[in-house]
Amino acid sequence: MIETILVPIDISETEAGATALKLARDLAKTYGSKIVLLNVVEQLPGYVASQLPAGLEEKTRTDAVNRLQEIARENEVAETAQTVVRQGHPSTEILEHAKESGAEMIVIASHDPGLADYFLGSVAARVVRHAHCSVLVTRKLDL
Repeated sequence: MIETILVPIDISETEAGATALKLARDLAKTYGSKIVLLNVVEQLPGYVASQLPAGLEEKTRTDAVNRLQEIARENEVAETAQTVVRQGHPSTEILEHAKESGAEMIVIASHDPGLADYFLGSVAARVVRHAHCSVLVTRKLDL
């Protein structure tokens, strides 16, 4: 039984995220699961954050919550999905939230790898390697 499906969404890549969310929505209908939408706002180094206007980090967080709720409405899961915004390194925060929430599955979008991914690795690849639960990796599809 899959009770919780975690769907990390990069709000700068909403098309790929929508594909992941549509698959998660279909799985949730089949298994009676709840969906958790997660966005991770990368934490800025202290020397950068000190130069930014006061309240910018909170505004970024608020904007992320609003965008996740909009994505949930667009994909017809607003009534049942929970939205969460965390701050930190994306793969680390995704894995920590999956453990904390007891997610049995992560549905994550991936993009076509670029040169940087071969040297640094992608977020999806790190999640697949270190997740305690099943991970479904999606590509942008026309569903």
